[in-house]
Amino acid sequence: LVRESGHTLVGLINDILDFSKIEAGKLKAEPVDFDLPLLVEDVSGLHRSSARLKGVEFTVTIDDAVPRVMRGDSLRLKQVLTNLVSNAVKFTERGEVRVSVEGLGGGRVRFVVSDTGIGIPAMALDKLFTPFEQADGSTTRRFGGTGLGLALSQNLVRLMGGSITVESVPQIGSRFAFELAFEPGVLA
Repeated sequence: LVRESGHTLVGLINDILDFSKIEAGKLKAEPVDFDLPLLVEDVSGLHRSSARLKGVEFTVTIDDAVPRVMRGDSLRLKQVLTNLVSNAVKFTERGEVRVSVEGLGGGRVRFVVSDTGIGIPAMALDKLFTPFEQADGSTTRRFGGTGLGLALSQNLVRLMGGSITVESVPQIGSRFAFELAFEPGVLA
């Protein structure tokens, strides 16, 4: 519990620092060669047990068209996926959380995190990516959080040359998707 709380606190501090760097125009993408399926599995592994404890099914699907080794900012990609998957698990009491990765050709990859959670009312979607905002103040009391994760995720996806979208229906679930272009990579 102490280790998890410490990890959460460090993550929050890093998010705030990254958000500040973005606001100041000081955060730059740092491309490296990385194993994309391994990165997705690493992120999923962090949240699979939390989903299982809640009785929520957790699935990961990686399309065969997704190249294994890519060149891009793996650290920022991991931050975005971690935030989206963490939110999906946090806001889903029953049903499933699904992570899917689809190769679109030409180095383009679509990432989708969907859930059967509480969903988001249409009127709240406009402020969803606003820093320190949450869809509903009662979710802060019930689920915790700062309302910074989605704003940071949107900015990181933009930094990497993509855009993020959300579709959601209250009591049905949410679907966050983003596409990024990567260069072919080589692992040593």
